[in-house]
Amino acid sequence: MASTVKFRIWRGDAIAGEFREYDTPAEEGEVVLDVVHRIQADQANDLAVRWNCKAGKCGSCSAEVNGKPRLMCMTRMDLFDPQEPITLSPMRTFPIIRDLVTDVSSNFEMAKRVPQFKPRPRDADGTYRMKQADIDRVQEFHKCIECFLCQDVCHVTRDHDENIPHFAGPRMFVRYAELEMHPLDTNNRLDLLQDQMGLGMCNITKCCSDVCPEGIQITHNAIIPLKERVVSQRYDPIVRIKRKIRARRPHSP
Repeated sequence: MASTVKFRIWRGDAIAGEFREYDTPAEEGEVVLDVVHRIQADQANDLAVRWNCKAGKCGSCSAEVNGKPRLMCMTRMDLFDPQEPITLSPMRTFPIIRDLVTDVSSNFEMAKRVPQFKPRPRDADGTYRMKQADIDRVQEFHKCIECFLCQDVCHVTRDHDENIPHFAGPRMFVRYAELEMHPLDTNNRLDLLQDQMGLGMCNITKCCSDVCPEGIQITHNAIIPLKERVVSQRYDPIVRIKRKIRARRPHSP
């Protein structure tokens, strides 16, 4: 049975905007995106909203629902009190294009700066051998759908937009961890992470892990291990001695 709900949706662009209220029916079992589509069809044909799969796998419909970064297609209406208005706003960390659509291109620019996967040579018989435990460790990171909710909620950029060009952010740290922990990769990105990607600016509040729709433990399994590797490489005396010895060895012709 349909019930009437009130939505407060931010309407506007980068110059100016305001919240507008819409009363609309909501059916049992619907998600927020269903209701937004009904408002778009019946009351606000010009409402800008980004979506694609409606199955929680494309990461397109990211927004802030009652102030919390969420995927609208995975946020069930029965989470909310039907007597209370539901407030929808664009992701606060990113520049607004129009209505609920934001410009997330800064993430793709940061992705271009990630050094590529560089595998070690194959074994003598032409194959690669890896331990299953090492493979399992990076599989979690492949679940990322690039919804950028973790980037949105991170206070390093959410409250300080001047940090955006200098802070890779949780999503990119997942990508770095995926490469750094890959059993075949030989690239070393640790100095880059510390000196240019802002890894040291993260104070591991876990807010990124809390909003991840895929349940990736960004803080514990990606960011903290990267921090540990940076500390080991830069400050562990044994590691530093080994690096100096390797640097002094003559190169093979």
